[in-house]
Amino acid sequence: MDKRSIIGLLIIGAILLTFSIFNGSQQTVQDETSKTEKKENPQENNNEVTEQPELATSFVPKLDKDGNHIMDSMNRFVYFDTLTNKDTAIAPVVETKIAPVDSNAIKQGSTPGMPEKFARIENDLLIAEISNQGGVIENVWLKKFKTYDAFINNTDEPLQLIDSASTFFIEFFEGDLKRHSDDYSFEFTSVSDSSVTVEMLNSAGRQVVYTYTLKQGQYDLDFKIAFKGFAEEDAKKITFRQDFKLLSTEKYLPGEKQIAALFFKYNEESYDYLIGQNWMPLEQTTQWVAFKQSYFSSILMSKSGFPKSDKTKISIKDLPENDSTYVKQYKSTLDLGITSVNNTIDLQWYFGPNDYDLLSNYENGSEDIVDLGWGLFRWINVYAMRPMFNWFVGWGIGIGFAILMLTIVVKLILSPVNYKMYKSSAMMKVLKPEIDELSKKFPKKEDAMKKQTALMTLYRETGVSPFAGCIPMLIQMPILFAIFRLFPSSLELRQKPFLWAEDLSSYDSILDLGFNIPLYGDHVSLFTLLMSATTLLYTWYNSSNMQQPTQEGMPNLKYIMYIFPFLMIFFFNNFSAGLSYYYFISTLITIIIMWAIKRFIIDDAKIHAQIQANKANPNKKEKSKFAQRLEEAQRLQAEKSRKK
Repeated sequence: MDKRSIIGLLIIGAILLTFSIFNGSQQTVQDETSKTEKKENPQENNNEVTEQPELATSFVPKLDKDGNHIMDSMNRFVYFDTLTNKDTAIAPVVETKIAPVDSNAIKQGSTPGMPEKFARIENDLLIAEISNQGGVIENVWLKKFKTYDAFINNTDEPLQLIDSASTFFIEFFEGDLKRHSDDYSFEFTSVSDSSVTVEMLNSAGRQVVYTYTLKQGQYDLDFKIAFKGFAEEDAKKITFRQDFKLLSTEKYLPGEKQIAALFFKYNEESYDYLIGQNWMPLEQTTQWVAFKQSYFSSILMSKSGFPKSDKTKISIKDLPENDSTYVKQYKSTLDLGITSVNNTIDLQWYFGPNDYDLLSNYENGSEDIVDLGWGLFRWINVYAMRPMFNWFVGWGIGIGFAILMLTIVVKLILSPVNYKMYKSSAMMKVLKPEIDELSKKFPKKEDAMKKQTALMTLYRETGVSPFAGCIPMLIQMPILFAIFRLFPSSLELRQKPFLWAEDLSSYDSILDLGFNIPLYGDHVSLFTLLMSATTLLYTWYNSSNMQQPTQEGMPNLKYIMYIFPFLMIFFFNNFSAGLSYYYFISTLITIIIMWAIKRFIIDDAKIHAQIQANKANPNKKEKSKFAQRLEEAQRLQAEKSRKK
């Protein structure tokens, strides 16, 4: 390796190190920005509980002789309104919670201002608890899934997707005063095993009514919003706001945070997403907004769409590094498109897995939140790799063996391509002595164009193309990159063990270090080591076919290729074990196929004889148009050099 190659590698290493440090500093700056915004905009922190709702300045608390705030028979605070000279009762926001009660108790009604109560609705897939404080969905559990902790500890606790840290509310106005529906108590007016209706109690006569309905076999929850007592001008100012924090459910929280995103889809366009932005306006009518983490999402859908307005916007922000409970904070402000106070808004709330087939049933593009890559890579996954993989999974042979079968089939399909690639490299290997002779014949830098012209003549006369091995490699690259997206997003891998890997959707570990190594992690992934070792073996196996640089100062690719297997150890150590396992098996099978081709199919002596026969009949093969253009460009370059 020459001096310039060493300098180049050092520069690459410095760039990688700088990038990692920059990412870390960006994370810190983002966290500090989040804290500052929270201080400067306390009204955005919708999870804070206050003792009393926001009141008009004309309201004066009525006190008894002991100085205590007087409450009426319904446990509401009594105020004297100096503008109307009348008493007004306001329900307080209650932060005391009691254990959930059964539906029979709820059916009898809930008194505003009383301790928080819940109504539970459920089907065969989903459990949702609705609180009488704000009328919101306070907790959601998915019956058929577990968190990583429950999986490892072998408990039967269902996966909880959201808890009381997540909320939503209607923002409305009473004159110039802004109100939030979650500041008020709601009354349960109808409760059954699959449906709940709650009604907001507001002293000004404005009412918000939520109706939640679950159907069997569905992860979506019908969500209807009705309004009563609103003036026409106030109804048009109503917005729907969400402030969610999805719970961490997987083994590797940093990986969850990296994958978490806020997706949305305009009616007339494809999906788009945010991975970290304070607020972004929605510029068109929006069909749905999805709060996504690794394998589960909360999606709010509207068949008519959320209209564009100056109020519609979305946000996703990182949480402090010491927060190990939640993934990210998601927010949205949506226009409900209310044109009349008699409007009833029909929405759907999806709480469930990021399952491509399941989401595609909604026919609104929500399956696009499953990250299967983009463009050609996505097409390969959607129409080839994923159906083939699911077919093998359907055999009931286990996920590890399904990945093995997929790898074998893909490699067999690509074996003709591998044959072409190896034959090309074998021809270059046979031709190498003559190429070395040309390098000795034109050793000077100023003779570079002459040497290049001589090389092209040699390639043409022998029928060898230096680019013949590139085309087969380019054919394989889209599949290689498609797989990089397929397995980390495959729900089928989640909590499926194989060999020493307890969960193929996360990293495997044969040794927990107990300390963190920068850019590596705190554990040792065996599948990553095996993948790196087979890649190193493959590189060594083909190193004899790699050509030395033909021009002075060019880096020696033969040595640079040995660096990639080492870098893989750092890059893949925290990745899905299923992905590392696939690359390990894929490279191992490639080595076996290449060995079989060399051992039983390709004969170097026959290739050498063919090359010599081609040289003996140089006019038999005409120049390609590409070769003609290349020689003409070289001739013009040589003329310019002579003139200089």
